Amino acid sequence: MKVFISCDMEGVSGITGPEETNPKKDAYRRFRKIMTGDVNAAVEGALLAGATEILVNDSHWDMRNILVEELNPKAQLISGSDKPLSMMQGIDDSFDLAMFVGYHARAGTAAAIMDHTIFGKMVVDVWINEALVGETGINAGIAGYFGVPVGAVTGDDKVTREAMALLGNIETAVVKESIDRYAARCFPLGQSRERIKNAAKRAVVRKGELKVLKYPSPVKFKVRLASSAEAAVACTLHGVTREDPRTVSLIADDFLEAFRMFRATLGLASTKADEAFG
Repeated sequence: MKVFISCDMEGVSGITGPEETNPKKDAYRRFRKIMTGDVNAAVEGALLAGATEILVNDSHWDMRNILVEELNPKAQLISGSDKPLSMMQGIDDSFDLAMFVGYHARAGTAAAIMDHTIFGKMVVDVWINEALVGETGINAGIAGYFGVPVGAVTGDDKVTREAMALLGNIETAVVKESIDRYAARCFPLGQSRERIKNAAKRAVVRKGELKVLKYPSPVKFKVRLASSAEAAVACTLHGVTREDPRTVSLIADDFLEAFRMFRATLGLASTKADEAFG
């Protein structure tokens, strides 16, 4: 039983503000240790349920957050950037199950801890085949391309609700209840870790009944950007169409090709981001 874990940071236990997720801030050092603990709780749960191989992909910021010296030695770690599959680097069709730890709600979600989609200041909305999605929906699509179901999502109450609406009756672990963008009712670490461990354990046990998210082909990505300058430069990329002053779209034959075009589009748009925001 092979399990893939993608771990972001905004949805980690106890985190409520940007200084706790920013490697340039003092508070970050404390919370990367807590992030590692949340990952270990998922690893422990998966192992207890019979997982034999676990790969963890560090998926926040520059993707060098998890403390390898404190990670469960039965898990392997992918660390660093840039990665062709970004938050899903390392997944392929040999895996039986994927889990998302420390995830956050999509951009525009009310009263969710640090809601955003990929680039907080640049990306306003993302649609796949006209369905509004966040990082959970995008990354579940990559897992689905390889035939791998997402079995567990951990984070605040808003991202777990988003995940269940998209993926059905999956396992979730709510580690905090969001009050506003930078405020939440946080559960004790022991309690949140127990929730994560149990969700991971149940997901492995239920693997055979979990839904694989398959977006029908052709796959269309549409993204609304923060400025018309970003959209203007993005649509110079071959295959990208401008739908309105701030919205661009692309269509590809399969999900992986569409995702790669989407990443290239955002990369090109980001060259105008600083200019747009001053």
